[in-house]
Amino acid sequence: MSKPDNEQPVRRTSQSEAADPSVQGASHSSVPALIRWFLSKDVRHLTAMRKHVWKLLNHQRDILAPPAIEAVESAMASCQQAVAQGAGKPHMERQMENLEKAANKWLKPYPNAAWRENVEVLLVALAVAMGIRTFFLQPFKIPTGSMQPTLFGVTSENLIDKPDYHVPTGLARVREWFAGASYVHKVASNDGVLDRVGQPVRLLIFNILQTISVGGKPYTILFPPDCGAPPAGTLEGRSGLQVGLSSFTNGQDIVKLRVTSGDHLFVDRFTYNFRPPKRGETIVFETRGIEGLPQDQFYIKRLVALGGEQVQIGDDRHLVIDGRRLDASTPHFENVYSFDPKGSPHDSRYSGHVNFPYLAPYFQGKPEGVFVATNHFMVMGDNTMNSLDSRAWGDFPSTNVIGKSFFVYWPITSRFGWGNR
Repeated sequence: MSKPDNEQPVRRTSQSEAADPSVQGASHSSVPALIRWFLSKDVRHLTAMRKHVWKLLNHQRDILAPPAIEAVESAMASCQQAVAQGAGKPHMERQMENLEKAANKWLKPYPNAAWRENVEVLLVALAVAMGIRTFFLQPFKIPTGSMQPTLFGVTSENLIDKPDYHVPTGLARVREWFAGASYVHKVASNDGVLDRVGQPVRLLIFNILQTISVGGKPYTILFPPDCGAPPAGTLEGRSGLQVGLSSFTNGQDIVKLRVTSGDHLFVDRFTYNFRPPKRGETIVFETRGIEGLPQDQFYIKRLVALGGEQVQIGDDRHLVIDGRRLDASTPHFENVYSFDPKGSPHDSRYSGHVNFPYLAPYFQGKPEGVFVATNHFMVMGDNTMNSLDSRAWGDFPSTNVIGKSFFVYWPITSRFGWGNR
């Protein structure tokens, strides 16, 4: 085994030492080497080259002969020693040349190496993203208005009957976009009847495009509105389109909508691994197994009652849990019960919790209230006049909960960040 240029003998590293760069050079002071890494481009270059060879060696260790492994490990050790001992630029360049020669001689070449490396980086990035989504933060969008005004769902204004309304452009359009407002505008270039409305093409939680057809001619709508509950939440429902009935002439507006996107937020999937949900927290849960709801969807509501509790809805629009009345002093209910008791409940305003028969059939005929089963929860929407919640279908298993509202990342409104409660 030849000696390096500084004539100091190279200690033969074991397989485990060579496989772990942090072990190599452990006998030297790590602080100077770390400082040199920040200050010297040559040190960074040599370190990156050695780590790359180390990765390739570990990938091929089971198919290489022992002499090949020893030769590459020796060249790697010399590079590490040069960095640890503060060698100058000429010596580091010679060590890089020796390492390159050893790698080219003993390591087996990969076909399409650039493609392999790019795919590897992509797969690692996807694995990290999926891990974060599964165990920490999951993106979620609010499709309906059941939690307004705490969290807003998708709303739209049909401008088809406002021919004088001009879609804003320039900075005005940019300002509206940051506030979550966008426009869907499509003008007919032929005469005909609406004969088809295709399903939106989706990517993750976003609608990318949707195709409609007038007189056999297709029209592609980019970024159509997110669909809430059908039929009102669909493109047809929002724009008043009727297949086979809506007819258009050349130059006439087919669709002219102003759409305000629902709040997009991150769901905290981490916290409930260490503690159970608390009353008043805004939770996201699966509808699986809940009778009367579409299956395999996700809903977001405020947790109001826990397993083993007796729940009543008072005539004053306040919940009574085990004989204790909730009010604005109850944590997380400060806004929910901030309404004027002399006023009537209104859609999309904080109005407490109403007990109207058509909204709360589950509570009708039960003046003593309803009992929440063990390990079950009850939830209600903040928009008490427009929410399908436990007042209609009762409680559900606690195992359906996937997390809680964490951070609104879009749009940039007063609810952005941790502002929602």
